[in-house]
Amino acid sequence: MNALGNRGIRPAALVGCLLILALMVAGCSSSKAGGFKFNLDIFLQDLNPGSPGMLGVLYLTIVISVVAQALGVALGVLAALGKMARFVPFRVVANIYIWIFRGTPLLVQLAFLFFGLGAAHLWAWDEITLFGFVIPGALQAAMVILGVNEGAYMAEIIRAGIMAVDPGQTEAAKSLGMTYRQTMTRIVLPQAARVIIPPLGNEFNNMLKTTSLISMLGVVETYNHYVILQGLNFRPFEAYAACALWFLLMTTIWGFIQSRIERRFARGTATASSVADGPGLRARLLGARNLEGRRALGGH
Repeated sequence: MNALGNRGIRPAALVGCLLILALMVAGCSSSKAGGFKFNLDIFLQDLNPGSPGMLGVLYLTIVISVVAQALGVALGVLAALGKMARFVPFRVVANIYIWIFRGTPLLVQLAFLFFGLGAAHLWAWDEITLFGFVIPGALQAAMVILGVNEGAYMAEIIRAGIMAVDPGQTEAAKSLGMTYRQTMTRIVLPQAARVIIPPLGNEFNNMLKTTSLISMLGVVETYNHYVILQGLNFRPFEAYAACALWFLLMTTIWGFIQSRIERRFARGTATASSVADGPGLRARLLGARNLEGRRALGGH
């Protein structure tokens, strides 16, 4: 059973099942609902990567996810070190940051930090030009807010990874005369990375899907593209089904990439076999966020 479960779901079979389910739901609709019929031509047109703007919004979704996740990792490292610091103010600031951004909904954070700060004239998200590219204020806010929110979750993941490293490693580094910075960058963090990588991959998977929330800022990413599209052709079922399949494709591709990264980091270690027998693709795509993080960190 374990061997079968670790194989995960075959992407082609999953996509086929979803298409069949969509057709069955459409076919079983009652006449009272207006006799809805699934339009395969419109669905394939909406799904076509060559349709106007489709590749652009997919690229934007990936860029936003990568930038926000990178910012989240950087903030997570700082917050994790701050939470473990002996200097009390650092611990207080780190704990308040984690408490606020883990304790409030991301949707509320997006609304408050973009619309709220702007209305109060505390911060204006003006467009900037970077390397010849004009970055609108809404796009800046989306990447920054997603990254700041992600940093609060990454802080706990990174802190757990650091604590998983044998304390004797730190003591040995001190005995060799290494500074705290050298110990962290050369000894502790490289070893902690093997523990951090699996939940980090799960967080990026979640980030790809979370980008759909920034449509409230007016950013035309993958989800908002289909919101606009269904408003033009008045076929929301076909449009949102195509949208769901594009997100499924992105997360499925990332699932394979994450699996290869985990195997590479585990190569030559005692954990290599556990990575090979670890959560399958199904667990990465469908598992709960917190449950995946605890399992990857060795929790129960």
